[in-house]
Amino acid sequence: MPPLLDALRRPLTSLRLSVTDRCNLRCAYCMPEEEYRWLDRAALLTFEELSRLVDLFLSLGVTKVRLTGGEPLVRRDLAELVAQLARKPGLTDLALTTNGLLLAAEAGALRRAGLHRLTVSLDTLEPARFERLTRRSGLDQVLAGIEAARTAGFRELKLDTVVLRGVNDDELAPLLRYAKSVGAELRFIEYMDVGGATRWRREDVVDRRELLARVAAAFGPATPLPARDAAPAERFVLPDGTTFGIIASTTAPFCRSCDRSRLTADGHWFLCLYATRGIDLRAPLRAGADDAALRALIVPAWSGRSDRGAEERLALADRGAFAPLPQLRDDPHLEMHTRGG
Repeated sequence: MPPLLDALRRPLTSLRLSVTDRCNLRCAYCMPEEEYRWLDRAALLTFEELSRLVDLFLSLGVTKVRLTGGEPLVRRDLAELVAQLARKPGLTDLALTTNGLLLAAEAGALRRAGLHRLTVSLDTLEPARFERLTRRSGLDQVLAGIEAARTAGFRELKLDTVVLRGVNDDELAPLLRYAKSVGAELRFIEYMDVGGATRWRREDVVDRRELLARVAAAFGPATPLPARDAAPAERFVLPDGTTFGIIASTTAPFCRSCDRSRLTADGHWFLCLYATRGIDLRAPLRAGADDAALRALIVPAWSGRSDRGAEERLALADRGAFAPLPQLRDDPHLEMHTRGG
């Protein structure tokens, strides 16, 4: 069926599906605090419940699903869910975003289960810096995971780097060279003031214009590639043929073409990354609601959607962290690691 359109004629075609809120890293730009309030494990959707909701979204026009977390690979037996989803007619793109720590052991099973694409977060190539950024060790494990993904046969491999001024912005060229060496495409991501980024400051953002200038200084001018449609990254090619992307949600939002919504691991559906409230689909699901009743929650919510969260943040004169710490502690659904990237 044709995709469901919102108030700005944006289609519902992409679903970010969180399978857990837990993470085995504590990255400074995402989870800078010492303690967090976690979702009740009994509230987490089972694989069967996740699969049923995916069927429902597919019936409304979704064609792309990305598994996220937290760190999705801490969810036990995740390849079983991948296998269930990969068999679904109409699902043309099944991807997963991971920090890579557990990927070496899981890459083969994920590939055999039918996962199409992988994105691995990689913010630095320096072990000591990795520990400062994540408050954990494990860079060698991440690099081993990337190699395992290549060996398993993942060809559309992407690496995501969140760039923070004075932290890792001196590694743009080494990261691009590394990505090329492993056959991956690197995407630089502007530091975002979303979820639990309680230490966010505008002056820590290395924006799109500066990223392009720095890359050009090292490699020569970057030529834009054809329009991205609803994809979050603008793509470029360097004189040596290296391709890379920039996700500039902070300073150049793409709200007007955004086709994504997010389902948390406990079944709360968010229409925008910056939304403060979601729609609880778990409660009616577990109360026995049929598909028609669940569609009656989803269809009017998306049809009336006019969210432009990143654009509205950009227009603020006094822009700071998205949510104050007491509010985050009161409602864990506001956290980035709960609603997924």
